[in-house]
Amino acid sequence: MKAKTLMTTVAALVPAVLASTAVLAAPAPEGSAFPAHPIRLVVPFPPGGPTDLVSRVIARRMTDELGQQVLVDNRPGANGNIAAEIVAKAPADGYTVLYNTSSIALSPALYSKLSYDVRRDFAPVVLTAMVPLVLEVNAQLPVHNVREFIQYVKANPDKLTYGSAGNGNVTHLAAFLFLQANGLNAVHAPYKGSAPALTDLAGGQVQFMADTINSSLPFIRDKRMRALAVTSSTRSSQLPDVPTVAETVMPGFEVGAWQGMMVPARTSPEIVRKLNAATMKALANPETRAALAAQGAEPRGSTPEAYASYLSAEMTRWRKVVKDSGATLD
Repeated sequence: MKAKTLMTTVAALVPAVLASTAVLAAPAPEGSAFPAHPIRLVVPFPPGGPTDLVSRVIARRMTDELGQQVLVDNRPGANGNIAAEIVAKAPADGYTVLYNTSSIALSPALYSKLSYDVRRDFAPVVLTAMVPLVLEVNAQLPVHNVREFIQYVKANPDKLTYGSAGNGNVTHLAAFLFLQANGLNAVHAPYKGSAPALTDLAGGQVQFMADTINSSLPFIRDKRMRALAVTSSTRSSQLPDVPTVAETVMPGFEVGAWQGMMVPARTSPEIVRKLNAATMKALANPETRAALAAQGAEPRGSTPEAYASYLSAEMTRWRKVVKDSGATLD
C-alpha cells in the first residue's frame, strides 16, 4: 500500500471516529457476544505520524476480522501517558484498547510519579510491530561503517553531538546504550521530535543520531546523511545493504521502537484472546504486511503471555539505561 493510499485511509477514518463517539460510549447489552459495538483504539500520538499510520493499517484489518469497526482515537501528549491513563481508567470490557509504544516501558523509569501502574493496571494483548532504528551520520562525517565510526568518536571524545527526538526517548537511550557499550563519549542534544533533529543532522549542527527508519529514509535516500547500521536483529527490507549493529560490533544487540496493544487489567481472558486472535490474523494478512513494510515497520505478533514477558523484560532493561543516562522527565 502506497503512502498516498494510507493518507486517504486516514482522512476517511476521521469523520467515522467523530460520528461514532456516542456509539463507543454506550455500554454493550448484557450477555451480548463480544464485540457488540465499535472498539476504540487509543493511540498516544497525533494523526498522520508513523505510529498512527501503522495503527490504522492494523485497525482496518481487525475491523474485517471482528465484524465491528476498530476506530482510532488519537490522544497525544506527555510521552504517551495521557493515552495510557485514559485506558487504565476505562471499563474493563474490551471496548477501549491502548495502542502502546515502547514509551510505556520507559515512563516508569523516567517519571517519579505516574497516574497508572503498567503491571497493575493493564493486561497485555499482543506485540504488533517493531520499527528499527538506524545509526546514521551527517554525510560530511569521514566515516563509512560502524567500526570507523567508533574509532572516530574515540579519537574525538566529547567533541561530537548526537540528536534525539527528546530526552528519555528511545532514540536518545538507544544511542546512549551504544556509546556506553563501546566506551564512547559524546554530547546529547534533545529535540522536540525527530523532524527538527533530522533537519539539524542533515545540516551538520549535530553529527549523528539513532532514529527510526521510517523517519530517516528520505534523508538517507537523498544522501544528506549516511546509514551505518540498523538496530534490529536482522537487516531491514528498506535498507537491505545496511548491516545490523549485531553483525558488525555487538552480537545480540537489538533495539527498536516497538508497538503493541493492552487493555484495562480486569478485562476477561476470553476478550483478550479474541482481540489477540483478530490482531494475529490482521498481521498475517499479506496486504497488511506490505503496508507495514512501506512504513518501515516489521510485523511481529505474540501471545498475551509472551507480550507480558517481553514488556517486563523491556522495563527492567531500560530502567538501568535510564538510570545510567541520568534522563528524567519530571
